[in-house]
Amino acid sequence: MSPSNISRRRRLLTGGAVLGAAALIAGLAGAPAHAEESSPIRVTDGLIDTSERNALGLPQAEHAETVTIFEPGDDDLKFNHGTVLLPFKGKLYAQWQSSAQDEDSPDTIVTYSVSDDGDVWSEPIPLTEPRTDGYTSNGGLWTDGETLVAYLNVWPAALVPRGGYTLAVTSTDGVNWTDPQPVTDADGNPVLGIIEQDVRALPSGRILTAFHVQPGLQVKPYFTDDPLGLTGWTQGELENQPYLEDEMSRELEPSWFVQADGDIVMTFRDQGGSSMFKLASVSEDDGETWSRSVVTNIPDSRTKQSAGNLPDGTAFLVGSLTGTRDRFPLVVVLSADGETFDQGYALRDSNDLQPRRYEGRSKNLGYSYQKSIVWDEHLWVAYGTNKEDVEFTRIPVADLSLRDVPAAPTEAVAVGGGRSLQVSWAAPVDGGDAPITGYVVEAAAKSGATARVETATDATAAVLTDLKPGRYQVTVTAVNEYGAGAASDPSAWVTVTGRTH
Repeated sequence: MSPSNISRRRRLLTGGAVLGAAALIAGLAGAPAHAEESSPIRVTDGLIDTSERNALGLPQAEHAETVTIFEPGDDDLKFNHGTVLLPFKGKLYAQWQSSAQDEDSPDTIVTYSVSDDGDVWSEPIPLTEPRTDGYTSNGGLWTDGETLVAYLNVWPAALVPRGGYTLAVTSTDGVNWTDPQPVTDADGNPVLGIIEQDVRALPSGRILTAFHVQPGLQVKPYFTDDPLGLTGWTQGELENQPYLEDEMSRELEPSWFVQADGDIVMTFRDQGGSSMFKLASVSEDDGETWSRSVVTNIPDSRTKQSAGNLPDGTAFLVGSLTGTRDRFPLVVVLSADGETFDQGYALRDSNDLQPRRYEGRSKNLGYSYQKSIVWDEHLWVAYGTNKEDVEFTRIPVADLSLRDVPAAPTEAVAVGGGRSLQVSWAAPVDGGDAPITGYVVEAAAKSGATARVETATDATAAVLTDLKPGRYQVTVTAVNEYGAGAASDPSAWVTVTGRTH
């Protein structure tokens, strides 16, 4: 096995800056005429051009960088799929499933690799061994900060219809692991379902994902308040679209993000519909109940979902939004409110797709089964390229965030009085991506004394009172619903005398 730090391929892709929907000349081809008006999410007309096969009409992401974690050689396991990333105690962990050449074959194992910086990776380390009664696939990673959890999906060969259950192993050092144990529900019983590789925490701290439950593979949202994600899993209430009894549900392999108003949107691969568009469902109560899924106008490639939120709340959807079964190019679309996706990039276009080197069952070309994390000021998108190479693409969060805070106010002026300061300023030229909700005026004296006042939305003046005598400088900061912007340049020093007449 060749060292992955030698064989890895690394590319820095540069191109045009992100463009808004108005600047994109491509049209969204083939939008579903039956997409329901009540769909909770949509992509703006003109953002995606499914007839443009290289990049879907999207500009290349500036600063997008792709790194290969593992590239198999002739003596290695050549089928590699379902890459998931997670940081743990200062290191980055990657988990995926591997087999000699075929998807979901009996020799399939779960493996992982570790990196200090995301660039140089360890040799793959097996977490499981081949089974004689089925196979094991990767179920993703989770941590409470102290313990790393690796989920393992077990698919018994004798189970009809096809389905399985979830085990987990844990480690406090990322090296030594416990024996597998069942993942259990609120009653302490094993969850008879395949966990989705997308275990994440809601703003409340509750953990949310989905299981594909028996009989068959019927997707259901699940949540738990166990910080370790091993026990207490509770099925959310979701009425699935009609599907064949004891088969897989129409909704499959979801991901999720939070909208600006706090609602949760879960997006699904539409496995049983006649369209090639994403399905979406909404929860308004922290994942306990869900609306019936509806068809959106966002194209899909009938593959796993990758969605989430950036630190500023910007919602993202990552995938191959081709409207066909093609899993290339790899793109991201963005929304400030989590409802309308109106900006986007190509992370890897079709011309960047390397050739497949080895044959095998279900070894499709493309960037398959993306899953994403935010770490080290980047969005990291992991996937299996051609179900062969274990890779990720990362892009700075600053290049993606849409929820801008205001710029700095200007012309801050303070006039001293006996025990007060009269302050005025000019509103910032750029108010950010939401209306300014107010200003924070702060005064700092050379003695260390400070004072602060908050003003109404349209104010351009304020008074600071009851100040101690001294020399003060004043700064002003504008605030919108996404946070506080940069402070103004300090005013000139001004004296508060303390005299009242």
